Amino acid sequence: MNKMIITAAITGSIHTPTMSDYLPITPDQIVEDAVGAWKAGAAIAHIHVRNPETGQPITDLNLFREVGAKIKKQCNLILCPTTGGGLGMTTEERVAQVPFLKPELASLNMGSLSIGIFKLAEKYDKFKFSWEPEYIKFTYDYSFPNTFKTLEVFSKAMLDAGTKPECEIYEVGMINHVAWLVERGLIKRPPHMQFVLGLFGGMPATAQNLVFLYDTAKRQFDDFTWSVAAAGKDQIRIGAMAMAMGGHVRVGLEDSLYAGKGIMAKSSAEQVEMVVRMANVLSIDVATPDEAREMLGLKGLDKVNY
Repeated sequence: MNKMIITAAITGSIHTPTMSDYLPITPDQIVEDAVGAWKAGAAIAHIHVRNPETGQPITDLNLFREVGAKIKKQCNLILCPTTGGGLGMTTEERVAQVPFLKPELASLNMGSLSIGIFKLAEKYDKFKFSWEPEYIKFTYDYSFPNTFKTLEVFSKAMLDAGTKPECEIYEVGMINHVAWLVERGLIKRPPHMQFVLGLFGGMPATAQNLVFLYDTAKRQFDDFTWSVAAAGKDQIRIGAMAMAMGGHVRVGLEDSLYAGKGIMAKSSAEQVEMVVRMANVLSIDVATPDEAREMLGLKGLDKVNY
């Protein structure tokens, strides 16, 4: 099935409420943004949850279930909850939603790296909530830990839950980690990889790097599916390149707060609409959620626990 899958990453754990008035915080706001993205053409929603009062990223299983259940009542989106969680969370906190929700898809970060958002603190004189500046500056002396043991714990949890991993690739060497887990039978073939570009601490969002990642994966695997997620100003530009290469695309307020140069996005749907317009120009068909399920080999919405 030669169609493109669009993912909307709804709220994430990097952007804070001060950075955008439109960032979804409460469960109902996250649900509204996800359903709006589905209406615009997204097949997958990548889900984090936040403290409804302060907007701080948290791992609250009841909030995850509330968001999932409310979305499921309104549409057939594929939900991809995070196992990245928020800065400083433990492995146990990050993986807990997999056995609890038994989702069709879940993110699996394929290696450790330093993600530096500390520079963002310099852009703001005041913050809406007291936790924000400390949270942002925390990344000056922090590395996002994804050890081989962590990869094993996460992938085993997903295998037991019937959840397909979405392997997040921030550096080219992480493709070898995917191969290691496939060889051990902890990730079923064909793997699904997402090339994440443009974060401070990861690979820059360039055309050359995207081609390099794709070519490396192609040499490693006979069969795989792939998507691209580019941060900030590079979101749509690199997404367009992925479309031309036959890949899938992720957008959403987690990755960028803009819907054009200097234009704040009011929803993830606005970014999905931009991708759909480009797809129409390029004569690329956009996959529905059920078509995406078939393409990725997912277990189905009737087998989740929300």
